[in-house]
Amino acid sequence: MVAIVDYGVGNLFSVRSSFQAVGAEAVVTSDKAVIEAADRILLPGVGAFSDAAKKLAESGLGSIVKQEAGKGKPLMGICLGMQLLFERSFEYGCFEGLGLLQGDVIPMLGYIDEGLKVPHIGWNGLQFVKKHPLFRYCKEGDHVYFVHSYFASRCQEDVVAVTEYGKELTAAVAKGNVMGCQFHPEKSGDVGLNILRAFCEL
Repeated sequence: MVAIVDYGVGNLFSVRSSFQAVGAEAVVTSDKAVIEAADRILLPGVGAFSDAAKKLAESGLGSIVKQEAGKGKPLMGICLGMQLLFERSFEYGCFEGLGLLQGDVIPMLGYIDEGLKVPHIGWNGLQFVKKHPLFRYCKEGDHVYFVHSYFASRCQEDVVAVTEYGKELTAAVAKGNVMGCQFHPEKSGDVGLNILRAFCEL
């Protein structure tokens, strides 16, 4: 069973529907006992990093996520959920993340080519840096759907996929049982469903 962490931020029910589409049991929950009993954890997220980090801390769910990841349970963050896995974000200040992955979340403005729109919204191809079982059903160049204004940096050792948007951007990361996708698998058609299917097989 996949526990989709409900901490007040995220596209929860479309994510659950996507897991159901690949035949996986998934529940949207803020119950710590359910998260502890789950086989896998999905950390969603939409919105501002500081608000999400605060909600995770105040609810105690951040501690549970870290606890379960520390036990080796597969954990995947999506979009803002991926960014929260890192040490800190520089979105409207400097805010601490969960620290499960080394790296910073920084703005695309000032990094990507001038003239490109921010936020980056749309379909972009994946380029694989390392082989990872999360992408066992994907092929080079498969397109996925992005919506973001910030991206993960200083995390080269854990990058497994990148995408091009004027410059190279981190698309997916993985370190042991902790992984994340900057894009939205639940909005990425069959490619996204295959990624969620692979996550359920880890």
